[in-house]
Order: sequence, then C-alpha cells, then structure tokens
Amino acid sequence: SIRREQMFSVINYKVIEMEERRQAILRKLEEKGSVRVAELSKELGCSEVTIRNDIKNMDQEGLLKRTHGGALQIDSKTVRKYSAESIYRNVERKKQIAACAYAFIEDRDTIIIDDASSSFYLAAYIKEHPEKRLAVVNSLLAGNELAGVDHVELYMIGGHVGGHLSATMGEAALQNMEQFHVDKAFIGVHSINFDVGLTSIATPQMQVKRTILKVAEQVYVLADSSKFGGGYVSVICPIQDVYKIITDSDVSRENIKKAQESNISLVIA
Repeated sequence: SIRREQMFSVINYKVIEMEERRQAILRKLEEKGSVRVAELSKELGCSEVTIRNDIKNMDQEGLLKRTHGGALQIDSKTVRKYSAESIYRNVERKKQIAACAYAFIEDRDTIIIDDASSSFYLAAYIKEHPEKRLAVVNSLLAGNELAGVDHVELYMIGGHVGGHLSATMGEAALQNMEQFHVDKAFIGVHSINFDVGLTSIATPQMQVKRTILKVAEQVYVLADSSKFGGGYVSVICPIQDVYKIITDSDVSRENIKKAQESNISLVIA
C-alpha cells in the first residue's frame, strides 16, 4: 500500500541519516581526538539527545569511548588499513562468526566472499589457515587480503567500483559473476527482518547479492547479533532462500525463537 511504502521510505531515510552522522562523528574524532555533544548537535543540525544516543551505541560497538558530555577517540590495537568504519565495528563478534563459517568450508571448495565487513574477517581467517586449499571469488576488500596467498586460487569480479566498502557492482559485475558456479557463498546483509527477509542498504549491493544466490549451491549469511531487525532500503530475498545464518552468542532469545518458528537454520558461533 502507499502508506506502507511511505513508512518504509521514512525508515530508509533515517537509516541513511544515522550512518552519515556516525561518519561525521568519527571524522571529528580523527581530527581532534575528542568531541562534545553540544558542538556536534549544532554542527550536524540535530538534537543533543540524538547525538548522545549515537555516541552510546558507538561506544557499545567499540568505535569510540563515551565521556561525560562527549566522546574520545579510542586507541585501537587494530591497524586501520581501510577507511570504512563498519569493518572495525563489533570486531570480536565478527571474528567468532568467521571462525565458525570456516568450519563449513571443505578442502578444495570453490567459494564466493562478498563485500561485507563480516565477510572480510572470513577472508582474513582463510589467509591465516593454509590447511584448506580453496578457489575464491572475491570482492575488492577480501581480494586485497587474499592476493598472493599460496593456498588460495583467487578470482576477482570486475565492474564499476562504488559503495561504502569499495566493491565492484553494476551490469559488468553482474555479468562477470554469472560466469561462475561455486559450492558455497558467504555474504553479509544490512539487516535480517523476519517479516520481509534479508535486506541491503542500497540497490546495487542488493543486485550483486541476488546474483550470488543464483550461482552458489549453498549461501551462508554472516551477521552479528546487531543485524537483526531495523530499517532497510532494499530486500535481497526471503530468509528461507539461504542455507544457514551464522551469528554470535549475543543474539536474543526472541530472535532464536523467530528463526525456529520460520524453520531457519541459525548457527550460533
């Protein structure tokens, strides 16, 4: 219905607006080392309550350190090779998920790893574990980790480069992807919504993930517990279209129950 579409349009706008605020906060921390709620509120044109909520959530995700009236840049042990902040969000959860996902990969498998931050940590895990020889079709991010690795036969997807995590997309990428057929694919999603399915932040990423679903025998979704629920822009597919969803131990009992009721194979790392 028109009203339902209007509601989703508002939700989608708010999701994008929130991501832009978070990026702005992180840029300020890079410049100054600390930020104040009152200053951010004026600069970003939103309420102090909104900024406090952003800072609270980012503190919980390990992106900054919340202080009275503001936030501090954290001293991270992770070397920040990439600018996308989502790679450094919920890192330990994503590493647990990656280790769990690796257990589902067999020696000599052919796999696809997409451009999601959770998938990046699977690529990093594969790099450090030479006991399985694999053929891997990759996004730019994962491919950068696996280039030159002896136990990986690497294939890259061509096409226009864009998106938050610098992935190839567009018609050329889709046509290139369709030339492959793989045993397993490992993809990330913007959110898992039990009412509508797996969602993406934008249409180009959604199209690539839909193509991956076509060329893979089994598709595994790598999603930390923060991915359940929330707003979205594009629907990739019904949840039942994927083989397994791998998440972390912080997933709520409510979502475990919903997965069971929907007959979804939910693996907890």
